[in-house]
Amino acid sequence: MLRKEVNVLLTQTDKGTPMGELFRQYWLPAMLASELSENDCPPVRCELLGEKMIAFRDTEGRYGLIEEFCAHRRVSLWFGRNEECGLRCPYHGWKFDVDGNCVDIPSEPDTSEYYKTVKLQSYPLIKVGDILWTHMGDPANRPPEPAWEFSTVAPEQTVTTKRHQECNWLQALEGGIDSSHVSFLHSQELERDPLFKGAKANNYNLGDLRPFFDVSPSDGGLYIGARRNAEDDKYYWRVTQWVMPCFTMIPPRADHPQHGHFWVPINDENCWTWSYDYHPNRALTAEERQACLDGKGIHVAVIPGTFIPVQNKDNNYLMDREAQKRGETFSGVAGFGMQDGSLQESMGPIIDRTRENLVQTDYGIVMTRNRLRKAAVDLRDKGILPPGREPEHMKVRSIAVLLDPDLNYAEACQEDMIAAEGKIRATV
Repeated sequence: MLRKEVNVLLTQTDKGTPMGELFRQYWLPAMLASELSENDCPPVRCELLGEKMIAFRDTEGRYGLIEEFCAHRRVSLWFGRNEECGLRCPYHGWKFDVDGNCVDIPSEPDTSEYYKTVKLQSYPLIKVGDILWTHMGDPANRPPEPAWEFSTVAPEQTVTTKRHQECNWLQALEGGIDSSHVSFLHSQELERDPLFKGAKANNYNLGDLRPFFDVSPSDGGLYIGARRNAEDDKYYWRVTQWVMPCFTMIPPRADHPQHGHFWVPINDENCWTWSYDYHPNRALTAEERQACLDGKGIHVAVIPGTFIPVQNKDNNYLMDREAQKRGETFSGVAGFGMQDGSLQESMGPIIDRTRENLVQTDYGIVMTRNRLRKAAVDLRDKGILPPGREPEHMKVRSIAVLLDPDLNYAEACQEDMIAAEGKIRATV
């Protein structure tokens, strides 16, 4: 179990909280680039780390991320007119540029320069891959731009989706690094889902329900290794990459695309679940890309025009008790993504971790919490910037391998866990 005060520290991410300040040291995915598809398109609401903001793209194609409410009478600028390199409030016409500067107050005399004293909070918004990223911390400590492999390969090799999840970011992340549940919750999906089926690795997941966990530190986070028995006296190792604070990469299966998540706090009781699929060595097929967009694999189908899952709390995730009874799904909920999401949301908005009873297979979760807590406290008390900010921390791969029992995966597969253009993946 976890002490109450540590649970609070890890789950609260508003400005000024230890974990909130930790998140503000990183470039975070804020929006899909497709949400701001053209110059002067409608503005979009964007809430991150408890801050309500508006994103827009101006007449010259520059991206802006500014606080949502007009500096005059606090009207939401979501209603604003995106015109002539600025967002104009429809209430009294005050206008703001992509940096949050007020550039016009129509009611003021022509000689007035009062507008120059007015500024909204703003953050940078940059496009890397198919995502718009923001850094919400001190510009003096801004890290290098995102260098994740999935966001830097050719566009035909990658696809990204996102969905709204009704729970704290940490319980979503913890589900993403928990390899032991695959043998239960997802067992019927492995040979049914087009982005998983046919892999030899599926047999190992289903054949050994008692994985042994070994967790090793990496420069940017942790290697979370799950070991299962395989044939010929070998071990099957699945090594998940966790990079601080909220990036996970799931080990590959056969030649299927690589995939993983970002778990980004919207506020303390909601998060964005970002899901990506990519292949470092080839273009995705039309079928693979469409499967991701249709909610297969780790992705989730959403209600058109929103990022709310089709399967959600209001409809009990379309649970099918008869399918559960027949063994077609272990939980009665269809699909990898919402099998995870439904159970993570079922824990409540924020888990009371003082009531947990952890076992050996939760070792990766325990180590992740410890490293997050230490990084947040070191930043708060000593001003030490956390790991996971540098390009070499982002250029990583998860792996799936068969190893002799006497080999240590972290040593034997060190090179395999470094991403490089043209390098062939370690997969089973």
